Amino acid sequence: MCGICGIAARPGGPPVIPEILTSMCRTIVHRGPDDEGTHVEAGVGLGTRRLSIIDLEGGHQPLANEGLTIWAAHNGEVYNFPELRKDLEARGHVFRTRTDTEAVVHAYEEWGEEFVGRLRGMFATAIWDRPKRKLVIVRDRLGIKPLYYVLLGDGTLVFGSELKAIIVHPGVKRELEPRALDLFLTIEYIPAPWSIFKGIHKLPAGHILTYKDGAIEIRKYWDIEGGKDKTRPVTARELPGVMDELYALIKESVRLRLISDVPLGAFLSGGIDSSSIVGLMRELGASPLKTFSIGFKDQSYNELEHARRIAQRFETEHEEQIIEPKALELTETLVRHLDEPFGDFSIFPTYLISKMARAHVTVILSGDGGDEIFGGYEHYQAQKLARLPLAAPLGRAAGTFVRKLRPSAQKKGTWNKLRRYVQAFDNPSTMRHLRWMMFLAEKDKKKLYSDGLVRELGGIPDLADVEPFASLYGRLGNFDRTNGELYLDLKTYLVDDILVKVDRMSMAPSIEARVPLIDHKLVEFAFTLPGNLKLHGLETKWIFKKTMERLLPRETICRKKEGFSIPIKHWLRTDLRDMLLDRLSEKRIREAGLFEPAPVQAMIKAHLDGKENFSHQLWALLVFEIWKENYLK
Repeated sequence: MCGICGIAARPGGPPVIPEILTSMCRTIVHRGPDDEGTHVEAGVGLGTRRLSIIDLEGGHQPLANEGLTIWAAHNGEVYNFPELRKDLEARGHVFRTRTDTEAVVHAYEEWGEEFVGRLRGMFATAIWDRPKRKLVIVRDRLGIKPLYYVLLGDGTLVFGSELKAIIVHPGVKRELEPRALDLFLTIEYIPAPWSIFKGIHKLPAGHILTYKDGAIEIRKYWDIEGGKDKTRPVTARELPGVMDELYALIKESVRLRLISDVPLGAFLSGGIDSSSIVGLMRELGASPLKTFSIGFKDQSYNELEHARRIAQRFETEHEEQIIEPKALELTETLVRHLDEPFGDFSIFPTYLISKMARAHVTVILSGDGGDEIFGGYEHYQAQKLARLPLAAPLGRAAGTFVRKLRPSAQKKGTWNKLRRYVQAFDNPSTMRHLRWMMFLAEKDKKKLYSDGLVRELGGIPDLADVEPFASLYGRLGNFDRTNGELYLDLKTYLVDDILVKVDRMSMAPSIEARVPLIDHKLVEFAFTLPGNLKLHGLETKWIFKKTMERLLPRETICRKKEGFSIPIKHWLRTDLRDMLLDRLSEKRIREAGLFEPAPVQAMIKAHLDGKENFSHQLWALLVFEIWKENYLK
């Protein structure tokens, strides 16, 4: 696992300055604390920071072929590189190391840009083709590894694994992208191709970028192919065979991710996803099998009992901690690691468990992705219910009544879900299931956004008209309704929220996280199954649960889903109260000129008084203000 960065210039353009490339590398030391390497020649510079996982001694990067004509800076893991290497050696290629990076170099040398279709893994890789004077950058199919880029006015391309590497370059301007800010406040993350900086973009998952003579071309090389001919109906008689096939694919995916020359382990929450990974690691003979769990003193955010049960069942070397996070200190630290505003509360436990695990292992397997592939979220249920006759008018009618009532403490969890359900009808049905994942409706934005911000946006945009959603909505008709919802999450929420969180928070303490449940072959198979096998009536992840009955205890499979989160609503009233009042003060908000102070102050007062839960909205605004202070001043 590594971090990469680089600069490419057009013929006659400004030279690549090695000192700038080195400075870019130094910003991402956490992604690769074991080694640093750069390669500079006329027109290009490649840089890497390396976290040594495979071939600890021989894996220095950037790495070239025998003739030094093809160079690669590689971030990630290609799990099928041993098979790829055998094929390439049979074709006459000579290898000097045992790394997957060298397999990538020779694969490009053999097959050109089509090489990416032969890779199975997670990666963001830059390849300099000297004979063609061309730079090729590829990002893995699911977007597990990140890649940002900017094309400067003089035709220079600057790229990197993280934004902090790019903005070190003196030619890169730091200007706020208002459309990205609106997206962040709406859905709590910024989807590709946007970034928070104007002109800097994310390379979308499953895409390839080519740079030559000062110009770039981007094309998609992978997607889920929908359509009736791609989804197979499954009869009751066929179901056992389907489950056998699914189980074998998941097991194979876990097996591939056990390749490592350093110690590895697994995150274990005790939920069905992480428990399945741990159970299959045991079935595959992983030894020692180390598992890690954290909990909070607040018992409503503590899953240790469930994790402990699975650890005992599979006889793991289990480590657990009760965490008392230093909320103030952590908030500042994690916002800096994220580079751009990000509102998912679960960054805290993900970082803390990664930091805990790093004391014991270098590689970790995680259960992320199962909800987006097999339909594990409540918003899939909500969208299905919303399609019932009269659901929308009844939901809107009930909204006023539901908002006013105050439930008892015992009923708050259920009541909050009901409130969230009826509030979602404030958003139009064109939002598909995104309506359940939006935290600012248009009416809220009209109150919050300043006239200046609205002008910069060209009016308050409809999310359905903004990329990537506009293009994705056009493809949803290729799938049945449930698979359409899953496809939308696969291309947006999974890649730009869940995987961003996992990558940044694991890389912060220098640990590699692998995600077996989103191996691309497993994902492709899952989308051949009809949606009613995933959301079966209102039962979420039905086919996955039925498949894992052979491995896991019933109490784990039937256990109610719990999010991996923290008590942020309480933190905002206690540990983070002073920060909240300072960073979102009326004076600061007014001076920045982006938001109206009155609605911000009203949310703060209602939240601190315990009359409303505005944790999502206030956390997003707070994160943005901290980010702005760190990156724009």
